[in-house]
Amino acid sequence: MDEPSDDELMRAYAAGDGAAFEQLYTRHQAALYRFVRRLLGRAAATQADEVFQDTWLRAIQARHTWQPQGAAFRTWLFTLAHHRAVDCLRKSGREVALQDDEPEPWVPAREPWADWPAAAPLAEDLAFWRAAGHKLLDCLEGLPLPQKTAFLMHHEDDLAVGELAQALGVGFETAKT
Repeated sequence: MDEPSDDELMRAYAAGDGAAFEQLYTRHQAALYRFVRRLLGRAAATQADEVFQDTWLRAIQARHTWQPQGAAFRTWLFTLAHHRAVDCLRKSGREVALQDDEPEPWVPAREPWADWPAAAPLAEDLAFWRAAGHKLLDCLEGLPLPQKTAFLMHHEDDLAVGELAQALGVGFETAKT
């Protein structure tokens, strides 16, 4: 038996089916929390629970007016979380505006992975790859909010560049950059 789509679940929830909301929550809660946590970063990590809960509260409040408008429910949910996280960061003074005239992104002088060992399931490489993962998270932490948002929405929500531009309200080329 096929699982109902998110759109079908949201319509059922709007009609009063509480179990439909439970299914939506179960499907998306882990990825949404990860997105919010990474988007806020270490400096605002204490706000992650509040942003996460407020995102779900906004979804609950919008159940009667929600309509799929070309974007998937998950994209809509992540966009709600993004807006709430930006509000949170703006209050703390950490928000950076997303602009179409941003400078070109940094490009490494040489192949970034040239000195890394081949990915092999050898026991001695485990510590190296664990450290590499920590470095990657540190790099993510250092990105400006607009770039971090775009990266996470692309990798967590598998959004194409066009969908990303639409969700963030920016031009295609800005989202691509």
